[in-house]
Amino acid sequence: MAESDKPRTPRAGRDLPVAIGVGLALLAPIVVGLVWFHWLFIVYVALLLCLGVVEVSRAVARKDMRAETVPIVIGTALIIVGGYFVTVAPDVGVSTMTFTFSCLVGMMLASFVIRLFRGPAEGFIRDVAASSLIIVYLPLIGVFVALLLAPDNGAARIWAILIAVVASDTGAFAVGVLFGKHKMAPDISPSKTWEGFAGGVGLSVIVSVASAVFLLDMAWWIGIAFGVFVSIAGTVGDLAESLIKRDAGIKDMSNWLPGHGGVMDRLDSMVMAFPVGWFILNLAMGS
Repeated sequence: MAESDKPRTPRAGRDLPVAIGVGLALLAPIVVGLVWFHWLFIVYVALLLCLGVVEVSRAVARKDMRAETVPIVIGTALIIVGGYFVTVAPDVGVSTMTFTFSCLVGMMLASFVIRLFRGPAEGFIRDVAASSLIIVYLPLIGVFVALLLAPDNGAARIWAILIAVVASDTGAFAVGVLFGKHKMAPDISPSKTWEGFAGGVGLSVIVSVASAVFLLDMAWWIGIAFGVFVSIAGTVGDLAESLIKRDAGIKDMSNWLPGHGGVMDRLDSMVMAFPVGWFILNLAMGS
């Protein structure tokens, strides 16, 4: 085969037009949902996290850990959609905390019971640990999205976190490429550097101060704390997901999103950022 006839690999390591198209398709429901239809956004988040549960279940299965995927998927959808409903409709008489803990306990009990009868005894602790990990990692953390969206300015709160995380990722990438020398976690994510981390935190702080003043009507200095902690949380989420993949011996969580890998490869930073963002905004603005 002539040199000119060989298939060419994009410099970025992926088909850029396809990656951009998939990225825009993923972004569209977020924009439409937050601007016009909040229920669309909540259902979309529930769908993404349910797919994330399947991906993480498959990843841990490579370590011979068998999570009970079906009850966790059902519980994930229920805790997010139902959690939003009971929060915005308090007249139904069910508190958000009661509903959330009921869903979590239900998922845990279902996982225990199903594994108990599925057998064998060998691997029981390992399998229950896998189910517990996924329940904590996705549905428990995912419910904070519903809690964030419920207030009158809930969409603005969501936007503030999304913008901060995107700024953090962008700043970390740009500064890391230009100035990165000191590896942050070479055994987990070799491309991450402390210089890039500082750049990510810095850009996150800048956009978060703007969000605090113009989007959330808060004091500017709250934006500094918000940007710092959301950026740190996003980095931790990214590293945690990378460590799961490295331990499982996979490059991407799945190939469901052409040019992006898996759903969790897109949500890794967001997963940890939302509960941290909720905590800071709750302290600053109330629930």
